[in-house]
Amino acid sequence: MTDAPNDFLKLFADRDRVADYAEGPRRFTPGLDALHRMAAILLAERMPDDGHVLVLGAGGGLELKALAEVQPFWRFTGVDPAAPMLDLARATLGAAAQRAELVEGYIDDAPAGPFDAALCLLTLHFIDRGERVRTLAEMRRRMKPGAPLVTAHSSFPQAEPARSRWIARYAAYALASGADPAMVEAATAGVSQHLPALTPQQDEDCLTEAGFSNVELFYAAFTWRGWVASA
Repeated sequence: MTDAPNDFLKLFADRDRVADYAEGPRRFTPGLDALHRMAAILLAERMPDDGHVLVLGAGGGLELKALAEVQPFWRFTGVDPAAPMLDLARATLGAAAQRAELVEGYIDDAPAGPFDAALCLLTLHFIDRGERVRTLAEMRRRMKPGAPLVTAHSSFPQAEPARSRWIARYAAYALASGADPAMVEAATAGVSQHLPALTPQQDEDCLTEAGFSNVELFYAAFTWRGWVASA
């Protein structure tokens, strides 16, 4: 498990793979566009019109673009360890890129803030529990008191036979959404063998241990869960 983040990072550092990234998340993540819309609504509940959002795992730029389109005065600091993914984010943002500072690295490389909100989508499942709590705590340290955090990632039962059943459903959804069968097979093997996913309860516990309060589930779709919480 400890090598899993490096293995996945290699995929996101491959410029040929990154070029085809945009449709991948939509085929593997049910309701991704709706997830982005919900995230914007949840952040806006407690953010000023000219607020500044910390986005961890911002490579690709899909969530940055979704937020920028509905909030024309928000500013963003996006952090991601893969340079090709950040290049794609700049291209995806287009003219809105002038409102985004993109930082290559991890949470420790992010500015001190304080930020009005934070967002972390489809990212935390790549790191094990201890590092996940530390990463969340570092996000919280960079946020204003009471600021909203929205996070969503793989989170599903880890005891057999439920674990295998949910992974099979993950694969079935991707196939039904038109994903390439070879890609689905490789992704499913990666999730099954390397992804340090936790159960939904364990994920909620991570948020609490990192110092967040008012943890609420707002999104559940097959192997995916999303929460909103307060710093």
